[in-house]
Amino acid sequence: MDATEFLGLKATHNPHRWFLPLSRGVCTRGNFLFGGCGLAAAVTALEATTGRELVWATAQYLDYGRPPAVLDIDVKVPAAGKRTTQARAVGHILDREILTVNAALGKRPLDVEGQWDAPPDVPPPEECPPPERERGNGTIDSRVDLRVGHGTWGARQGKAPSGDGRSALWVRIPEMEMSAAALAIVADWMTGGIGPALGRWAGANSLDNTIRILQIVPTDWVLCDIRIHGVRRGFAHGLIHLWSRDGALLATGGQSAIVRLFG
Repeated sequence: MDATEFLGLKATHNPHRWFLPLSRGVCTRGNFLFGGCGLAAAVTALEATTGRELVWATAQYLDYGRPPAVLDIDVKVPAAGKRTTQARAVGHILDREILTVNAALGKRPLDVEGQWDAPPDVPPPEECPPPERERGNGTIDSRVDLRVGHGTWGARQGKAPSGDGRSALWVRIPEMEMSAAALAIVADWMTGGIGPALGRWAGANSLDNTIRILQIVPTDWVLCDIRIHGVRRGFAHGLIHLWSRDGALLATGGQSAIVRLFG
C-alpha cells in the first residue's frame, strides 16, 4: 500500500490541508505519535501538494500527539521555482503545535551522478537474528520487521560500550511500498543505536529528524547503518545511512535526542 493508506492520511477540499487520525498503528508502545510516522505524513502531504519529489526534510518535534486526537497538517509554499520548491508543513492538534517540517522538493535534469560511500559488511537479513523486543500489539512496532546486522539491541544489550558507536539494523515494512515517506519511518530507528553505543538498555525521544533522499529504488529490506557520534548532557547526536539490499544508497539522516536509560 502507499504512504497515505499505510498512515491513514486524509486529504481535504483544501489542497494545502491534510489530517492524520492518530490511530494505534502510527503510535509507539508509549501511546504517542511515532516521530517517523509524523515526518512521513508531512512528507507525503508536501509531495502531494507541490507535485514534486522530496529532496530533503527536517522535523522539529515540539509536543506529543496522543490518540484518539487528529493531527491537522497545513502545507505552506513560500518559494516555488522552475525546478525546486521550498515548503513547510505544520502539524497541530487544535491550536497545539506538534511538529514543524521544513523541506525542499524537486528534480533537476543534470546528467551526472555518483555514490562514494559503501554499506557496512553485514550478513543478509535472512541470516541475522531479530532483536529482543516487545512487538507492541497494534502499534508501529508490530508493523515493522527488524533484524540485527551488527551490535546488540534491546534488553540483551551488552554491558560494554560498542567502542565506535556503530551498529547496523535491517528494517522491513511489509505493508508499505518504498517511498520517501517509508524511508522517513525507517530512519527513525537511528535512536535504537544509542543503547548499543553506550552498552546499556536505552532509548530516546527525538528532538529533530532529518531525511535526505538520494534515490528511491525497489527493495524489500533497508539496511540502517547507524553512527552515534556522542552522548553528553543527557542528549545524543548521530547519523543514519539507509541502503537497499543490493548496496544502493537510498538516503541519509540524522537526529538529536533525549536519552532514556531503562536498566
